Amino acid sequence: MSSASSSKPPPPTSETEAEIDRLLSREASALQREIEVERILKAFKLNPFDILDIDESSTSEEIKKRYKQLSLVIHPDKTPHPRAPEAFDLLKKAESDLSDEAKRENIDAVIAQSRALILKSLSLPLNTPNTDPALRRLDPSFKFRMRTQTKELLIEEELRRRKAIKMNLANEGLEARMKDAEVAGKKRKAEEDKVWEDTREQRVDSWRSFSNNSKKKKKTKVALLG
Repeated sequence: MSSASSSKPPPPTSETEAEIDRLLSREASALQREIEVERILKAFKLNPFDILDIDESSTSEEIKKRYKQLSLVIHPDKTPHPRAPEAFDLLKKAESDLSDEAKRENIDAVIAQSRALILKSLSLPLNTPNTDPALRRLDPSFKFRMRTQTKELLIEEELRRRKAIKMNLANEGLEARMKDAEVAGKKRKAEEDKVWEDTREQRVDSWRSFSNNSKKKKKTKVALLG
């Protein structure tokens, strides 16, 4: 029995258990960083709330706090993920957009419109709180519907913005071509005026020669037979 008992491994010490816990914690932390980078990369880029994964009613302080938390998790210096810098830039832009008063007002207006459209489709009053049982038992959830509707509206807005830019560029191009045509016309007129002025003496000489010849012909009379 003594030989059988001696073949058993010794029970782990408190130091060994602590080391195992540290390794597991480190692996879990690394995995969480990878997951968070992937989540940000897959988030809807036009919705900063989606990138930050935070509620649309969050205050500026809550947004800054969330940004700091995520920036520590996905910072390129802390995760080996090859696209960590890209995710970090997206995170910074999302926080910056929500810190900009005009941009925050715009996204809030789109979200309010989304909420109104969803409540209207459910035949519910516009002042229905999110805690209302009618919203809490929805499937898909109210939050999912809000994100989906907001995404559609933001895409429509982005398409209008790009179309406006394209039209402005087209108008600017037309205006530029008109200005070029005007400049070319003035240049052509100046060249024609110069040619006209340079050939003035030649035209005067030709006219004088023509006049003298005409006078000589008038003086020459045809002899009459008689």
